[in-house]
Amino acid sequence: MKVYEKINLFLKKYIKGDRYLWAFISLLAIFSFLPVYSASTNLVTTYGGTNTVFRYLFKHAIFLLVGFFLLFFTQFIDYKYFYKMSVLFMPIIFILLIFTMSQRKELDGVNASRWLHLPILNISFQTSSIAGLVLFIYCARYLSQKKKERINLKNSFFSLWFPIFLIIGLIFPSDGSTAAIIFISVLILLFIGGIPLTSVIGFLFMGFLFSGIYIYYVIKWGDKKPMNRVYTWKSRIEKFLDHESEESYQMKQSKTAIVLGNKFGRGPGKSVLKAFLPQSSSDFIYAIIIEEYGSVGGVILLFIYILILIRIMIIATKVQNYSCSLLVLSVGFPIINQALINMGIAVGLFPVTGQTLPLISAGGTSIWVTFLSFGIILSVSRMIYSHSKIITHHES
Repeated sequence: MKVYEKINLFLKKYIKGDRYLWAFISLLAIFSFLPVYSASTNLVTTYGGTNTVFRYLFKHAIFLLVGFFLLFFTQFIDYKYFYKMSVLFMPIIFILLIFTMSQRKELDGVNASRWLHLPILNISFQTSSIAGLVLFIYCARYLSQKKKERINLKNSFFSLWFPIFLIIGLIFPSDGSTAAIIFISVLILLFIGGIPLTSVIGFLFMGFLFSGIYIYYVIKWGDKKPMNRVYTWKSRIEKFLDHESEESYQMKQSKTAIVLGNKFGRGPGKSVLKAFLPQSSSDFIYAIIIEEYGSVGGVILLFIYILILIRIMIIATKVQNYSCSLLVLSVGFPIINQALINMGIAVGLFPVTGQTLPLISAGGTSIWVTFLSFGIILSVSRMIYSHSKIITHHES
């Protein structure tokens, strides 16, 4: 048997679900080595010591390898188990977020209580990323169960809205941007799931009200440290809205990198700004990509994410199962939202936040959560593939 035939047999046997989605995921993951390798120069310069670019690249490779294992095994799990696990994990996530907040970690004087460190295992992970995924699946489960009922505030407060505001409220003080993105993604999902637009707008207003009260309390009576996250948000938003004010150092370097990239870029690994742009391997990696591959490369990358969105929508509509469709949209849309926001920040369309570029940026928890989300989508798409085989078999 030829090598090609063996590979094809392996793919048919073990790689299930939407082949196009598999291809896009693999393409982005493989491409990520180039910008991460290039941008890791900044990490070596910042932290020094025994760290080298190859060490960061090896670390990124391990994260991707674990991510592909998650993707591979998740595709075989029935979608119903994800719904069941979301109910089980909601109280666990609540406890983890409480522990994360209680650490009161600071980084350069800023509240950095985003990571939960496990001393025995000596590992850290970002609880907000996991919390967002669990919350999305939980909301999709609720909507699928109540699809024949009229949902209002009274009959859904304790089972839907209270968990949403509780989880997001625990994330908000230390990671406001992530909390806002999760909240917006949840509202989009609820609208798709049949919640009236007036109710969605009402809950959006409630979100603004609660966050405004918190911000006002901190500024008026709370922590007076100038580097509190509230003051950081305030500074970033003011600089973004005031076109006459001086831009942040990060945005200056990001826009400079984009200008230097021009149409076709300076070439792989030839970025000048990678050594000066903070978070160039994670939050601002899109700026480095444009500098090295030009605006053409940036548009192609954006187009791939759009293609992934199209595949997500095709799977959601083709599966012909309301519960499955909601599950696919609940874990798929947030990935694309995060990608568009990350790219928008790099080019100056949004205020600076700490959002990574899915499947491209260096990281740990964010990579694994993204792979897990895609694994869930592939699990649902596997049903379409299996159903089409059964129909083909009967017809023959």
